[in-house]
Amino acid sequence: MIVPVRCFSCGAVIADKYEEFRRRVEENEDPKQVLDELGVTRYCCRRMLLSHRDFIDDVIKLEEKGP
Repeated sequence: MIVPVRCFSCGAVIADKYEEFRRRVEENEDPKQVLDELGVTRYCCRRMLLSHRDFIDDVIKLEEKGP
């Protein structure tokens, strides 16, 4: 849904890196290289960014339609 502000495992701040990560991966850059350049080195933090799915737009549409 919404990007977690901190890594669930170690507590490092990761939300500030998500927009650039997503933009660069959409431009067909290698996710490993992008994470390395952003300084995300812990595997738990990398997991948080790699596995995140942005569903917030879908949820908003459902709430607008109502029951």
